[in-house]
Amino acid sequence: MPCLFVEQLTVIDCAYLDARRGLVGESWIVDLELEGTLDDQGMVLDFGEVKQNLKKAVDAVADHRLLVPMHSSRLHFVRSGDATGLTFKAESGVLEHCAPAAAVCALDADEVTGDSLAIALRQALQKAVPPNVSRVHLHLRHEAIDGPYYHYAHGLKKHDGHCQRIAHGHRSRLQISVNGKHDERLERRWAERWRDIYLGTSADVVAHAKGRLRFEYRSGEGEFALELPAERCDLLSGDSTVECIAEHLAAQLAAGRPRDRIEVRAYEGVMKGARATAG
Repeated sequence: MPCLFVEQLTVIDCAYLDARRGLVGESWIVDLELEGTLDDQGMVLDFGEVKQNLKKAVDAVADHRLLVPMHSSRLHFVRSGDATGLTFKAESGVLEHCAPAAAVCALDADEVTGDSLAIALRQALQKAVPPNVSRVHLHLRHEAIDGPYYHYAHGLKKHDGHCQRIAHGHRSRLQISVNGKHDERLERRWAERWRDIYLGTSADVVAHAKGRLRFEYRSGEGEFALELPAERCDLLSGDSTVECIAEHLAAQLAAGRPRDRIEVRAYEGVMKGARATAG
């Protein structure tokens, strides 16, 4: 039976709840295969439709959402109309999240994995393909990164699109140069410091007590709130866009090296990011 494939159909930038790690920013590359009979054009499906309609169907399930394992014993989840609220008791600390329902992907699973997400995506795609497509195969994979990287979650309240959601994230590489020379030691230091970090904006903090931070804001989609252990957060004076993240890192490094020229290439997920210099 003919099989059509598209490698890297899309990249899902999201965050998920993990029993050990807590809130984890993630980037999954999605590869797609379609089995079926040939249509009147001699195709299983036109590539244009795959790249537009099927990519849209994948993104609608999980991209820029918080992935929630609905059968986890650590989860308490409430939905009221178009709003959701949850408490998740991870080993790394308790997390609370309140957001419009569109910001959450509820998975029929006790933990979030590439496989459990692939099941949900496959079900959505099976409804989106024409009748001649008999089987949908999905493979989720990580970008191969030769060097330090970190997982971070954030939210951009000023964003007009889905980045406004308070708990989505990325798996991102990091490149640092000092006076034009690559410095992997500094890269590893910051990648470790920001391992599974929440990068928040100082102005969005509404409470800081008992070792916890609470962020709240209102954006175009509605009201958002997130509370988690302060040790799992780092605060930026401005927004946590990748441009501001790169500038923040460059400034932090330059403060301890006033005679050096620092260059930072900070990535936001796969093959995109921002560059900043200081010194």
